[in-house]
Amino acid sequence: MEFIDLKTQYQRYQADIDARMRAVLDHGKFIMGPEIAEMESALAEYVGVKHCISVSSGTHSLEIALRALNIGPGDEVITVPFTWISSAEVILLVGATPVFVDIEPNYFNIDINLIERAITPRTKAIMPVSLFGQMPDYTEINRIADKYGITVIEDAAQSFGATQNGRRSCSVTKISSTSFFPAKPLGCFGDGGALFTEDDQLADLMRAIRTHGGLQRHYHPYVGTNGRMDTLQAAVILGKLPYFEHEVTARNKIGARYTELLRGSCGVPEVMPGNTHVYAQYTIRTPDREALAADLKAVGVPTAVYYPKCLHEQPVFAPYGYTWGDFPVSETMSRQVLSLPMHPFLTISDQDRILEAIKRWSDVRT
Repeated sequence: MEFIDLKTQYQRYQADIDARMRAVLDHGKFIMGPEIAEMESALAEYVGVKHCISVSSGTHSLEIALRALNIGPGDEVITVPFTWISSAEVILLVGATPVFVDIEPNYFNIDINLIERAITPRTKAIMPVSLFGQMPDYTEINRIADKYGITVIEDAAQSFGATQNGRRSCSVTKISSTSFFPAKPLGCFGDGGALFTEDDQLADLMRAIRTHGGLQRHYHPYVGTNGRMDTLQAAVILGKLPYFEHEVTARNKIGARYTELLRGSCGVPEVMPGNTHVYAQYTIRTPDREALAADLKAVGVPTAVYYPKCLHEQPVFAPYGYTWGDFPVSETMSRQVLSLPMHPFLTISDQDRILEAIKRWSDVRT
C-alpha cells in the first residue's frame, strides 16, 4: 500500500505527461520555454486571478512574496508554529522577525481570535497556512489586515484546488503561494511553485525578482534571485492539469468517507463551513500515536507525522524567546497527529483495510 501513490498517477496519465516532456526535449528550451507561459496562463485561469508567476519551489515563492513587499530587518510577519519550516524560515531569510500565533484544534489553521493581539507597529504581513488542504477564515483575516493596513499572503502549499465560499485557494489574498512538490495535490516531478495576484505591479516585481531582479536581460533594477521553474516541470504540470479536478473530487470523497467511518475511533479533521478540502494529508489525532502507527505498520499500512515538533521548538527559532506552553494547541497537535494514506487512487478495499485496523485498535484501547 502506498502512502501517496505517484506511480499509479503517472501510469494513468503517462501518454499526456510523456508527450509534454518530449516536446520540451525536442525544442530544447529548458529554461523559460513556452510551457512556462502556457502553464501560468492555465493556472491563473483555474484559480480565477490575473497573474500566475511560476517559481522554482514553494519555499522560494514565499521568499519572493516577502521581498516584493519590501519586508526585511525591523519588520514582523505573523504566521503559525504548526507547519513545515518553510513558512517561517523565509521570514528569517529576508531578515524579518517571525511572530507565531497558535492554531485552533478543529481545522489545524490559525486561530483568528488571536491575530489582533499579535499585531504591533512593526507588523507588515500576516502569512496564514492553509494546512493539510483547507483554508482558514480569510474573510475575517482580510478584515483584520485591512483594519491595520497589513498585507495577507496565503501559504497554500497544501490547499491548491480547495475553495472557500466558492473562491479557490490562491485567489482570496493580495499574494498567494503554492508548491508543486511531487507529494502536493498538484505536483511536478521535482521542485516547483507559483505565486498568484491580481496586482499588476506586484506581478511584474515578482517576475523580476525570480529572474535575477530584472525583466530585461542584462538590466537588473532589483535585488533578485534565480527563482525560475524548469520548463520540464511546467510540462509535467500541463500533462496532469486536465485530470486535476477529477482528482480533487476523488480526494473529497475519500476524505469524507474516512471521516464518516472513523468518527468515534479517533479525532478526525473537520471541514469548516463554506470550505472544500483537498486533503493534502488526511490527518487524525490520538494521544497514543506511536502505538497506533506501530499497529498500522504491522498490517502493512504506512503512516506519517506532519509535524512532530512545532517551529518554536526548533533551535533556529530559539533567539525569539518562545518556550514550551506558549502555543498549547499547536504543541498538543504536534504530539497527536497522524496522517493516513491519501491519494486519488486509494481503493475502497485498501481504505477498508485502514479503517478496520484503526477500529480494532480503538476497540482494544477502550
